[in-house]
Amino acid sequence: MVPYHWQYLPLLMQILVAVLLAAGIIVASWFVGRHRNTKVKLDPYECGIEAVGDARSRFSVRFYLVAVLFILFDVEAVFMMPWAIIYRKLPAITGHRLFGFWEMLVYLGFVAVGLYYIVRKGILDWSLDKADL
Repeated sequence: MVPYHWQYLPLLMQILVAVLLAAGIIVASWFVGRHRNTKVKLDPYECGIEAVGDARSRFSVRFYLVAVLFILFDVEAVFMMPWAIIYRKLPAITGHRLFGFWEMLVYLGFVAVGLYYIVRKGILDWSLDKADL
């Protein structure tokens, strides 16, 4: 009979091999690779344009708002995909014929209210300069 802790030996060996392989690759690249740090190589590269000014300048809050809105609506699309896939099986799962339909309609209603608020607030309108956002 093998002691309980010895059953983890293959897992520990796999972790050890992975760590040693990763360390070996990093050390080998250090010895094999060329290290010539020139001024051109150390300059930040941004779309082929020479860097001018400070990189820590402030961005408009609209960039962050659009990013958050993109994530929000992307997550909503992720919630709609499984519903669309199992839509025909929902009556057997829920016991009611239109329960899944009305639930998704309520969900889309919340999404529509959120989108209406975003449009009314002018968050997606970049032509206006709003300081109160």
